[in-house]
Amino acid sequence: MELNKAIEKRRSVKKFTKKKPDWRDIIDAIDSARHAPMAGNKFNLKFILIDDVNKIDALADAAQQPFVSGAHFIVVAVCDGDSTRKRFVDRGAMYCHQQSGAAIENFLLSLQDFGLSTTWVGHFFDNKVKEILGIPDNVDVEAMFPIGYEAKAMRTKKFKTGIDTIMRFNSYKNKEMQNTQSISA
Repeated sequence: MELNKAIEKRRSVKKFTKKKPDWRDIIDAIDSARHAPMAGNKFNLKFILIDDVNKIDALADAAQQPFVSGAHFIVVAVCDGDSTRKRFVDRGAMYCHQQSGAAIENFLLSLQDFGLSTTWVGHFFDNKVKEILGIPDNVDVEAMFPIGYEAKAMRTKKFKTGIDTIMRFNSYKNKEMQNTQSISA
């Protein structure tokens, strides 16, 4: 799939068919996350692939979102950012979240390319997720992603923000490009 098409087609899906995805496709999607930019070239993100039904149900409870248990797989992204926080001090925590977001977007677009669907679940009780998956206290749980094939019955129109609402020029308040001049050869 072309990148622009994958970007435009990607959306949040919370209802999945009973067809089970091939776990190898999910691993290939995770592999794409490795190519995201990382502060100091130190990759701190880990992805935990869960197919245990009891753990999936427990993660749905930890997220207080029952639809999560409807997925055959869940991927939980975690960041062990101790080295980044030590190296970059005040900005280290921010860098961890930025690089996690960049890697996760690669993962999401790759899932789309494989015809798989998910939604970014960011609301959950961190301590419960850590307990269920044996995640150390110093590791941050970034997000979880229930994965499956989209159930067509739940299709809704994707909201699209216009470029004019997100673009600024030379300052935060300036919405228009000023004094544009053509460059001649």
